[in-house]
Amino acid sequence: MIKIKKSKKIIFAGFLSAMTATYLLGTLTHAKENKIKTPIKSTAKQKLEAYIKFTQILNVIESQYVDEVNTTTLVDKALKGLMTNLDAHSTFMDAKSYKDLSVQTKGEFGGLGISIGMKDGALTVIAPLDGTPAYKAGVKAGDIILKIDDKATIGMNIDESVKLMRGKPGTDITLTIIRKKELKPLKIKITRDIIKIQSVYTKTIEDKLLYLHITSFDQKVVKDVKKSISDHNNTKGIILDLRNNPGGLLDQAVGLVDLFVEKGDIVSQKGKVKSENIAYKAHKENTDTKTPIVVLVNGGSASASEIVSGALQDFNRSVVIGEKTFGKGSVQIVMPVGKSEALKLTVARYYLPSGRTIQAVGVTPDIIVHLGKIDFEEDPVLLKERDLKKHLEGELAKIEAKNKDINITENNMTETNKTIITESQLYKDAQLKSAVDILKALIITKKGY
Repeated sequence: MIKIKKSKKIIFAGFLSAMTATYLLGTLTHAKENKIKTPIKSTAKQKLEAYIKFTQILNVIESQYVDEVNTTTLVDKALKGLMTNLDAHSTFMDAKSYKDLSVQTKGEFGGLGISIGMKDGALTVIAPLDGTPAYKAGVKAGDIILKIDDKATIGMNIDESVKLMRGKPGTDITLTIIRKKELKPLKIKITRDIIKIQSVYTKTIEDKLLYLHITSFDQKVVKDVKKSISDHNNTKGIILDLRNNPGGLLDQAVGLVDLFVEKGDIVSQKGKVKSENIAYKAHKENTDTKTPIVVLVNGGSASASEIVSGALQDFNRSVVIGEKTFGKGSVQIVMPVGKSEALKLTVARYYLPSGRTIQAVGVTPDIIVHLGKIDFEEDPVLLKERDLKKHLEGELAKIEAKNKDINITENNMTETNKTIITESQLYKDAQLKSAVDILKALIITKKGY
């Protein structure tokens, strides 16, 4: 999860100045470092030796490398390599990358509608966003991206891959992916489009259950969820579907949990710098502690989704169902370097109310349910009244359509109500069906969770 700090910090790349400053202020720096408990400490002498070594290598490359290179280019390349080797989310951004970063905070942009991360060193799809080009083309959570067009992703960081996948709307891109249980790599052609994200979808199940599908945590999530709950004030239970939700804004994740928890730390972040140690607390005002909640997650649930599902789980406020989440629980800030460049640096990790971390671990559901459908057969002997009525109405509609020379099929006789999840739809989604069954059990036993 990224936090953009509009700081005026400027990082200078003048190595000679850095060496001099380190040498002169070595004693003071070392004294300050003693106050910070870190596994490995560098003395002023070690720092000076490291800077000298780096400068010597730069000089050798400039003087003897086969092609002409300049110091600025070499330092930029070195910084990119340095940041990549820290972790998958830290990076050095040149002028163009820094400018492109602002696109991520806008409501729409030209791209695929796909969220990605690094898992076990591979560029992995966290989730395609609903209704986007990637979703329609068949990209799935857990897919490993092997190539972007003709460029291999091995050794490529997240920002570089994002830059390649974004582009002018209407242009095509081909992803070569590796998918579990597929014998060979798949090539998926996707046409870029303007990405418009609807973050909250509201539906009802059997009138008494409220289904909230949150696709990402943008700035309107808490507001939209509040409205949905207010509009359905006779709700007996709530299902929060966070499957394939790659995360988003921290304040929205905290705000969502705060709707259902009245006290305690929802999430805390801890880093080396004291200012990054922050705890986000719940508030008692306007809190619903009675309505039973079930949360759905899978391997595409990451970052903010993991904070919500993990916090509600730790507070015993919900039952979490599905598959283990992605495991992205680190905090990045963006610090300007000069006027046009920046560092995106991991400065802290998130911790759930119980003190456990999300990073590289994820959230394990209370009940594991894998994706799939449920096959069932109705009693072939008994014809239910509702089925008979539906059948008769269908036959009548066919007759009337024929008299009007209208070719109408059984599938398009009635328009599907997109605000209701039907029984047949439930049986096509084993995870959602399990969530509904468990939520009903909570309601029956009056277990407010």
